[in-house]
Amino acid sequence: MGNPFFDALIERRSVYAIGDKEVAPIDKVMEVIEISVKHTPTAFNSQSGRIALLKGASHAKAWDMTEAALRRLVPAEQFEATEKKIRSFKAGYATVLFYEDTDIVKGLQEKFPLYKDNFPIWAHQANGMMQLAVWTGLQQLGYGASLQHYGEVVEAEWRAEFGIPPAWKLVGQMPFGNIVAMPEAKSFAPLDGRIKTLG
Repeated sequence: MGNPFFDALIERRSVYAIGDKEVAPIDKVMEVIEISVKHTPTAFNSQSGRIALLKGASHAKAWDMTEAALRRLVPAEQFEATEKKIRSFKAGYATVLFYEDTDIVKGLQEKFPLYKDNFPIWAHQANGMMQLAVWTGLQQLGYGASLQHYGEVVEAEWRAEFGIPPAWKLVGQMPFGNIVAMPEAKSFAPLDGRIKTLG
């Protein structure tokens, strides 16, 4: 397309085959995270998105804990595929944990009761934008990443292990690393019926 922003958006993919090599220095990763947290728009300028970056032993421990938790839930005869997937995430370089600060959301609900039902929805929308910003930024650094959702399984354990504040609610996890293999070409549903022009 020739527009750097949209070119980056088009290039972003879910990459599951990742390794633990450092493609770009950790300070560049932190720059992506800091810019994404600071500049992602939020309703009422709430700025309720939070991130924890797990690297090294913490990254490995998180996915070991996830595997152990899932082993207690998934029948043994069905666990092979689950084990393979979790270990592919552990094979990466680091993991970004995305959170919402529920104290901020609750404070806004109390301050603006007319919109109280909307604040959790708006917080999730903003968190999704922050996730996309981080994901695209990591891709621009040369890392492959995917977005995972194991919060219900390991959130309490991770909170205790990594000292996550009680008010932070886990929204998603993004393991990333050097790209070992690119995914197959993506298919797209026709845009007819997905977009309307009125007026």
